Amino acid sequence: MKTPNRKKKATSKSKRTGVAIERGSGNVFADLGVANPDTALAKAELARRIARAIEESHLTQAEAAECLGVDQPKVSNIVRGRVAGFTMDRLFRWLNELGQDVRIEVGPSKSKRSHGEVCVMA
Repeated sequence: MKTPNRKKKATSKSKRTGVAIERGSGNVFADLGVANPDTALAKAELARRIARAIEESHLTQAEAAECLGVDQPKVSNIVRGRVAGFTMDRLFRWLNELGQDVRIEVGPSKSKRSHGEVCVMA
């Protein structure tokens, strides 16, 4: 399913090979036609932050699972970027358990799109 209101992608040809090159939108999930691509990208970024927090804490996946109150395979899924079945709320809580602050900001869209977006900021 294609995402509505996305700009048409720019294409060009490689001078060396003559192969057509299509510039991505900046969101691989939108480019692949994933439903709710902004949310998918935000969940992937939250998973990346969880994995980094686990690594920086020098925790094994088993230790992280104990800290988060889940089993090790769930931690493995998150570390590998497999976020299907995990809500944003759950990912927020896990970040908190790992000593990370999560801030949510709501405001009007700064673009001319008719809908807002979900993103994770540094």
